[in-house]
Amino acid sequence: MLEYEHYGNGWKRPPGTTEDGIERQRVLLRAIRRARGRPTAEDVAAVWRDEVDAAKAEWCMEPFDRHLIRLAKAGAAGTELGRFNPYTGLVSMARSCHPLGLINAGDAAQATADVWSVGRVLQQPLGDGLAWAAVVAAGVAAALRPDATVDTVLEAATNAGGPSLRGEIDRALDVAGRATDAIAMRREFDIHYSGQGTAYAQSQANEVVSKGLAVFRAVGGRPRAAIVAAVNFGRDTDCLAAVAGGLAGALSGPADLPADWLESLDAATAANPYTNLKMPVAAQAEIVWDALEAEASRASARAEMLRAVRGR
Repeated sequence: MLEYEHYGNGWKRPPGTTEDGIERQRVLLRAIRRARGRPTAEDVAAVWRDEVDAAKAEWCMEPFDRHLIRLAKAGAAGTELGRFNPYTGLVSMARSCHPLGLINAGDAAQATADVWSVGRVLQQPLGDGLAWAAVVAAGVAAALRPDATVDTVLEAATNAGGPSLRGEIDRALDVAGRATDAIAMRREFDIHYSGQGTAYAQSQANEVVSKGLAVFRAVGGRPRAAIVAAVNFGRDTDCLAAVAGGLAGALSGPADLPADWLESLDAATAANPYTNLKMPVAAQAEIVWDALEAEASRASARAEMLRAVRGR
């Protein structure tokens, strides 16, 4: 991890400092904490309205994020905010939706539905950005099943994309199946994805998620290998690492991640004056765990009620 500067604003970020994608994840985590379970678009909008400092967002989020935050503070409905983001095919939700997969652990179908609902706070559903986000969230949710494998994760992810995305996903997974290693796939993917000259040309959801699934398959679901391959793949490397590494982490856990990586992340977060959630990684995980406990209690209570209804 290295020091870097983003947005040309002169802020030299310490190694391990996150950027706009993780900042969106942290907003989703705050919404999960606020809801004590699965959040709604209105929960996310409320976090933006009540808890996020718009001035600080200038330092660590994209221009369209900052625009949506201001609209939320002005009172716009959460489900309507995404209509004001012109980038319908961008990877912004797909590389940030992991908390929606985590809070729906084991339930890929509900994770998919939540992306289409909650995601409207960030993107309108007219393009394919939310469809590709559903692929990622469903994969994360499926990866948390006790019997999950690389193949079951990919099956759930592919199913979430539906018929319109299946061809592109199948092509990417075919590349992964023939590759000798993950980095060897770069040249073949460059045949299909080499756009330039337009806004966010490297950051379209179809490109990043397709590659992310391929990297996840090529490394056998190992988090460290997924991250290392992704950051050396070229083009939108941080979003690619978020997709491939997120799926691998959900499946395999953090055991093979170097301790100094996590230490750098936590140190940079503690020193970050602009982040949306100044918490170490373990504390962020506790937000999800506590919300899952609350979801489990509600599910148990409903199951008891249904059994009583059936017995009448």
